[in-house]
Amino acid sequence: MAARADNRRASAEDTALTADVLVIGGGLVGGTLACGLAQHGMTVLVAEREDPAGWMSNAYDGRASAIALGCQKVLETLGIWRHMGESCQSIDDIRIADSNAPLFMHYHRHEAGDEPMGYMAENLVTRRAIQARLAELEHATLLAPVSVTGLTRDAHGVEATLDDGRRLRARLAVAADGRRSPTREAAGITTRGWRYDQDAIVVTVEHDTPHHGTAIEHFLPAGPFATLPLTGNRASIVWCERPARAREIVALPDDRFKAEFMTRFGDHFGDARFVGPRFSYPLSLQVAERYTDQRLVLVGDAAHGMHPVAGQGMNYGLRDVALLIEDLVGAHRLGLDPGTPDVLRRYARLRPLDNAVMLGATDGIVRLFSNDWGALRLARTAGLATVNRLGPLKRLFMRHAMGTTGIIGGVPRLMRGQTL
Repeated sequence: MAARADNRRASAEDTALTADVLVIGGGLVGGTLACGLAQHGMTVLVAEREDPAGWMSNAYDGRASAIALGCQKVLETLGIWRHMGESCQSIDDIRIADSNAPLFMHYHRHEAGDEPMGYMAENLVTRRAIQARLAELEHATLLAPVSVTGLTRDAHGVEATLDDGRRLRARLAVAADGRRSPTREAAGITTRGWRYDQDAIVVTVEHDTPHHGTAIEHFLPAGPFATLPLTGNRASIVWCERPARAREIVALPDDRFKAEFMTRFGDHFGDARFVGPRFSYPLSLQVAERYTDQRLVLVGDAAHGMHPVAGQGMNYGLRDVALLIEDLVGAHRLGLDPGTPDVLRRYARLRPLDNAVMLGATDGIVRLFSNDWGALRLARTAGLATVNRLGPLKRLFMRHAMGTTGIIGGVPRLMRGQTL
């Protein structure tokens, strides 16, 4: 059965659709997981609450995501990258500075090898690519727009009820339905975390001079201000401010908004023109108390959410996916039930540990840099400059960020560009 966006209404008496795995949420992480499982012969149902027609809008949600090199290899190996590569911008140069200090940290791709450190992709580009790949896969079925209104799980399998009355059956359910995951909440899995005193203003700009694949992050007292390269002379801006101030800025008339923006953007790339609307998103840290339950797995934002300061949110979701695909496909080839605790044990043990390292790192960076204390500012600047001069340490940091080393439990095969 080819993947499709199926909007037909069916009665509750219809025969349930069945599959090996039910993925609840067909976004960047859940959709990639579905592609990977279906590519390797597992039958997958994807229940997605958003209408795919909305992904065709160039103003979908304004966001773009950094895709580390290891995660790009996942997308390439799963056949998704060929639908998006030409619309992505390589990250060849990264500059990190504390406010306007003259000393900064500078990463260049050639310090860690011949490949880019990663890529920038607009979320709508990735969404479209996943949808295109799902449509090619015989064993995947995309159901959208639908919501799961009920999910029962027992020792034998799972059964979901959709808001259109259809029923779905599988041996394993995967919650990929975001930070406010209804699936996680219905399972009684609690989360811990906190709201940062920051909102992220997100906007896309077109600028006068080429960026040459350069990403720039300035740590300002209110929060980081990041300029992230997109194709053409464009950049995705992630601009953190205190929540009340962020609301004020987003509501400003165009000329005043631009004046506020340019004081932070500087003259790196000349004048800037805004492309599309402005968006504002609250920032928080959140982690689920556990990543698995009876015949249920959490991935991506349903399991963990971090501050965007390091640009690793999507990447850590794809790390979840790379390991989970490896475990589920391995079990499937041995004829094992993919929903049993034995099959899910490695994922349940390793992914919380690996994610905890980055959650702690991003939280520490935000707390260290989001202030204007003079002595601390001098120490931060000196620290950045010192790391910049220590080649081996800097290269180690780069490879960690690229996802080519340093993953607890080892780098999954898909992240090494290897087929399963």
